[in-house]
Amino acid sequence: MGYQSKATLLSFTFLLLIASCKQSSSSQSAADYPEREEFIIDLDLPKIKERGYITAIMDNSSTGLFVYKGKTMGYEYELLKLFCEEQEIQLRINITQNLGEAFNKLNTGEGDILAYNLTVTKERKKRIAFTHYHNLQKQVLIQRKPDNWRQMKLHEIEAQLIRNPVDLIGKEVVVRPYSSYYDRMVNLSEEIGGDILIIPGETNVETEQLIKMVAKGEIDYTVAEEDVALVNSTYYPNLDVKTPISFSTQIAWGVRKNADQLLNELNDWILRMRKTTDYYVIYDKYFRSSKSALRRSRSKYSSIRGGGSISPYDSLIQNAADELGWDWLLLAAQVFRESKFNENAESWAGAIGLMQIMPKTGREYGVRDLYDPQQNIYAGTKHLQWLQRQWAKKIDNEDERLKFVLASYNVGLGHLQDAVRLTEKYGGDTKSWEDVREYLLKKSRSKYFNDPVVEYGYCRGSEPVEYVDRILDIYSNYKILVQESELDAIMP
Repeated sequence: MGYQSKATLLSFTFLLLIASCKQSSSSQSAADYPEREEFIIDLDLPKIKERGYITAIMDNSSTGLFVYKGKTMGYEYELLKLFCEEQEIQLRINITQNLGEAFNKLNTGEGDILAYNLTVTKERKKRIAFTHYHNLQKQVLIQRKPDNWRQMKLHEIEAQLIRNPVDLIGKEVVVRPYSSYYDRMVNLSEEIGGDILIIPGETNVETEQLIKMVAKGEIDYTVAEEDVALVNSTYYPNLDVKTPISFSTQIAWGVRKNADQLLNELNDWILRMRKTTDYYVIYDKYFRSSKSALRRSRSKYSSIRGGGSISPYDSLIQNAADELGWDWLLLAAQVFRESKFNENAESWAGAIGLMQIMPKTGREYGVRDLYDPQQNIYAGTKHLQWLQRQWAKKIDNEDERLKFVLASYNVGLGHLQDAVRLTEKYGGDTKSWEDVREYLLKKSRSKYFNDPVVEYGYCRGSEPVEYVDRILDIYSNYKILVQESELDAIMP
């Protein structure tokens, strides 16, 4: 069924609801905020810290979370990373397009922070607790300029655009379901004394997808916060986003209503962050730098635009990953961690190229030009294969073995073997990364690097431990963000 026929059916249903109920929020919104008592898991900050990670429920958007040239980015993401670093816990991501599902995941414990560009409303406060607001934003109407707008004068364009909300009477406006946009349009319809035909979009369609649909002429109108609208108008120059349809509202994160300690820590951190230049640098990067936003949207190496590409070396990485028996996104995560896809990268220790190969290691695999991407990845792959063979003799579990392989690539096989011997001496599980990593960390202390079972001496174990964690973190983000998608931006 096309959007037009759906719109007709839903418009009729909505008008019947208004006529019979005369209420300010739709039955759909009521389903999002049930009056019955809702189950909320008992999981506050102390338990979160004990397990070692916090899960943020997010959407894949140009301001929330995306990948650009291999780097995980986003306004919400960068702020969350800073908070987690202060709390000394890992950040995990749960991508959820459906806002109603996101609320359920928060309260059942699948996530701990709802980090959307989320408007604070009374109805939402019945289900979750909100942090202090990050900023204040108006909701604006997203509409298309006339087809020939480039040949028109400004006043001619203005004459064909909606500037007064009253002119929305009888118009179809498609908005994200379970959203504050839906509720706002219902209330606006009451305020202007006429029926706006409010159409809920598909359940898993994000606001930015609806904005794209307006730009492509598939629908005529939608609604978004002004900051998100302005960013997207850089991708789609045929859009107008200047008509406000609300007063300024609070934009905040959500947490469970019984997570008082998490809420207090977040509030304290947000109030401190808003006094720093770091906060405004992050905000400006995503919401005020239109040239940067446009450059990201046009890049084929951006998950905003889609197509599943990360770097110019994807095909080389994919072939190498096949030889290793790895997911190519895992090897791509390692290459990004090593060099950020810079084929000319050099480390202080003399490591060269995409996979940061030492010249001696390159020669062992018959490679002379480590600045050549193909030769560099070949050498790195051969070394990883060798490390896999060494650890396959001792560790059967593939997931565990991978961590030993990555750590050995970073710090050398000898230091890992030392850590295994220490683990065995002190009664740990030599096949468990969690146990062995503890003794790898302890190899920076004289008691341990001078132990008789240690052959390779001192090691700053925090570096390989961070290396493994970071690669697996990048890989996790790639798996949920790098996929076939669709911006197909309408360029000037």
